[in-house]
Amino acid sequence: MIDLSHALVRLGAVIDWQLLEQSLSSTYHPSQGAPGISTRLMVALHYLKYQHDLSDEDVVALWVENPYWQHFSGMRHFQHRMPVDPSSMTRWRKRLGDGGAEQMPRATIETGMKMRLIRPAELKRVNVDTTVETKAIQ
Repeated sequence: MIDLSHALVRLGAVIDWQLLEQSLSSTYHPSQGAPGISTRLMVALHYLKYQHDLSDEDVVALWVENPYWQHFSGMRHFQHRMPVDPSSMTRWRKRLGDGGAEQMPRATIETGMKMRLIRPAELKRVNVDTTVETKAIQ
């Protein structure tokens, strides 16, 4: 159903999801609260949010309509419902803190540049999500 040569399919195959999961796993407590949302899903949603300059609400709503976004997020079958409540994205960013929040875009952007899917010129414009406090933008 999807074109395996699509940029998001190729990017999703190259990103080291396991490394991201290990480095961001400290935000989950093994025995408290509801089961954690998939790290890959949350990282993918944030990547798509920033790539397309969308709100949390919009990225989740558009995710339902886009099989490439779903595949990039690790879904094996097309989903007909929102994967998370948009407020989950805000809470997840808060748990990550500054260090974790910086790891997500860095990993996806570095992978995209290695694959030549992202050009350095595309990184001249920086979008800052005001829900995340940023001490410095480099």
